[in-house]
Amino acid sequence: MIFALFLVLAASRVELVDEVYQIPANEWRWIPVGLSQQPALVAASYEVLSGPPEVRLALLPKDDIEKLKEGAPHSVIAVSVPASGGRLHYQIRERGEYAIVIDNQGRAPASVRTRVWLDFGRRGPTVTQLSPRRQMVIVLISFAVFFGIVTFSARRLLKLVRR
Repeated sequence: MIFALFLVLAASRVELVDEVYQIPANEWRWIPVGLSQQPALVAASYEVLSGPPEVRLALLPKDDIEKLKEGAPHSVIAVSVPASGGRLHYQIRERGEYAIVIDNQGRAPASVRTRVWLDFGRRGPTVTQLSPRRQMVIVLISFAVFFGIVTFSARRLLKLVRR
């Protein structure tokens, strides 16, 4: 029974990359992350083995890699702090193609050990948003309650002041 549970837990985590990348100064490399079947927690860690401690990881849509190459504005889903090592975790809720970017912001080449894995077993609550109509109803009810309380309080205070 314990062995079966171990197999289920192990199968929910898929390692994509465990490699050492050589990244020139002020350059970056990217790792494709495809989520074609179901959403997952994308996790990555890195450690600078040699070079400046100014490396960071970023998660972005794969379509934005071309924008990044051209130096054009691009979107970033999650990013780590530039350091000699760190982690990046982000729960992706939509299927699609993504990329992990290893960015060397230092003035010298860096050797960076990077690990990237997907965890299909961890699922947080799905965050949803109310429709605009329901949002308006809640705002109107809140205003009505607020002004009702203010009116009631004002009447009580006026009665006390008149005495």
